[in-house]
Amino acid sequence: MDALALEAKGAKSESAAAPAPSKPRPKPPQKAKRIVYFEVEILDIKTREKLLLLDKVEPTATILDIKSLFHKSNPHWYPARQSLCLDPKGKPLRDEEILQELPVGTTATFYFRDLGAQIAWGTVFLIECIGPLVIYLLFYFRLPLIYAPKYEFTASKHLVVHIACVCHSFHYMKRILETLFVHRFSHGTMPFRNIFKICSYYWCSAAWMAYYINHPLYTPPYYGEKQVKAALGIFLFCQLGSFSIHVALRNLKLPGCKTKKIPYPTKNPFTWIFALVSCPNYTYEMGSWLGFTLMTQCVPVLFFTVVGFIQMTVWAKGKHRSYLKEFKQYPTLRSPILPFIL
Repeated sequence: MDALALEAKGAKSESAAAPAPSKPRPKPPQKAKRIVYFEVEILDIKTREKLLLLDKVEPTATILDIKSLFHKSNPHWYPARQSLCLDPKGKPLRDEEILQELPVGTTATFYFRDLGAQIAWGTVFLIECIGPLVIYLLFYFRLPLIYAPKYEFTASKHLVVHIACVCHSFHYMKRILETLFVHRFSHGTMPFRNIFKICSYYWCSAAWMAYYINHPLYTPPYYGEKQVKAALGIFLFCQLGSFSIHVALRNLKLPGCKTKKIPYPTKNPFTWIFALVSCPNYTYEMGSWLGFTLMTQCVPVLFFTVVGFIQMTVWAKGKHRSYLKEFKQYPTLRSPILPFIL
């Protein structure tokens, strides 16, 4: 017992004599990284007059940030109205481009161009579509001063005239609803002056078509009811296809995201045309107007369809080239607007 007590006592004395473990020394505080600020100079692209000098601009600032700072000093030039470029003959810089990633030094010079008054694309689409919708109905109901007085507020005896009115109204109502609830516009605005050119084309074309389709002397299609039914089937099929494509394109873009992606077919059969065409929204739009042309057998409608097809082909080719340029893995089997043809 005494021996055990002595051993325990010796162990206690040894543990008491053992030095306490040393605490780790605190690391010296890291020096904050030095931020290199930029000096931004904005010149008028025509006169080379200095419009603004921004000091201590953060390197992570975007072009949109710089436009906002410029807007504070010049309230009448809001960001959508501004175009900034690094060279007077160069391309305008995108809003999402970052200052420190541009080929400039710590003193950056931008050239400013006034784009003029702007209008939102959504507003343009609404005005563009509401006009034809209302104008066509004025002719359909045969309001005074359009046809002879004896035909005022009379109805056509031909069923195809009423079907055509429903189809025309459905088309533009669909476009209005898509503008409000489906479309996401990559470009926020366009020059206000362009709206007169766009609206005059669509509004005048609608009046020209409506005048002849709803005319008291209008004659139905050559093959009668069979032609109307076949054309109506084409029209409805393409309208459903157009809506399906617009929904697929919407789902491809997240709100506020400008990153572009390759559209692919989904489970919806109407989107399977993506396997062969880059811009099937134009393909279905052209098909809708082709069906409307066959249904009404009217020269103004044919003219509108041909002109629209030419314009949509130009847009589709431009979009197709953009896809090929941006995506190396873009499907080579696709055509711009017509599979294997165009």
